Formats: sequence, structure tokens, C-alpha cells
Amino acid sequence: MKRTLSLIAASTLVALSFNSLAGGTHSGGHGHGSEESAIGQPGTASKVSRTINVDMADTMRFTPAAISVKQGETIKFVIKNGGQVKHEFSLGTDAELKEHYETMKKFPDMEHDEPSKVSLAPGKQGEIIWQFTKAGEVKFACLYPGHYDAGMKGQVTVVKK
Repeated sequence: MKRTLSLIAASTLVALSFNSLAGGTHSGGHGHGSEESAIGQPGTASKVSRTINVDMADTMRFTPAAISVKQGETIKFVIKNGGQVKHEFSLGTDAELKEHYETMKKFPDMEHDEPSKVSLAPGKQGEIIWQFTKAGEVKFACLYPGHYDAGMKGQVTVVKK
């Protein structure tokens, strides 16, 4: 009896853990809050130097797919889903995006509450305000299963000031 209760308790814990992962938000370790990461940090509206419009399409492409900014610049990305399926715009390093893509394959209904990501239903628009603090390359991609593999990715080139 004691062993059965332990097994039930352990199974319940595993189920609850799985539900919290599968059910909803993903907020783990990709430059949350005002922390600076390899790709920069969340920006503030009062410091925006430029707005860049980005369209996401069902052709699995971003327009534009190549963006150039200056180191230190704060950009407001206005992102529109011009397609008929859900898409996302996710900033990150190549390694971060690939890791997150593997997670999205397991939990495709995952919602995001990170300042470097926005998921949009068809026809919807969202924005990201981001400060690019380091020169180099920052990638962006749609990490819904199949979209990344189909080529839905792009790059921000951060030019040293």
C-alpha cells in the first residue's frame, strides 16, 4: 500500500511538471528583463532611434530578411503576420534559436513572454523594442515546427560604431 501511494505521488508530480511545461509560457534564460545577453538587451521606447517593419508570410520568409543596425542602436520592430497561419519573430544567437526550436517541436502551442520574441496569429501585428549592444550578427527566426526548416529566418548585422 505504501509503495502504491509513493508511486501515485511520484506520477502526479511528473504529470504536474509536464503540464506546466507543455501548457503555456516559456520564459527561460534568453535575456530576460534588463539583463544584457549575447544579442543585446530589451530596449525602452524613449530610446528608439528607428522603426523597422517586418512582414512574416506563409512562404516561410521574412521581409526584410537582412537588417543592418549600428551598435548601441535601439530598434522598434513592428512585426506583422501577413499569412494565414501563426508565425513568430524570435531574436537570438544561432545556438539559442536552434535550442528553442527543438523545444518548440515538443511543445508547439508554447506561448512566449520574453522581450525578444513575439508570436502572432494571422493578420495580427506586434512589436519588439531591442537595443543592440554588441557588434556582430543577431539571428531571427520563426520557430514553429517546420517553419525554421523551411527557411523562415533572417539576420541583423550589428555594425561597430
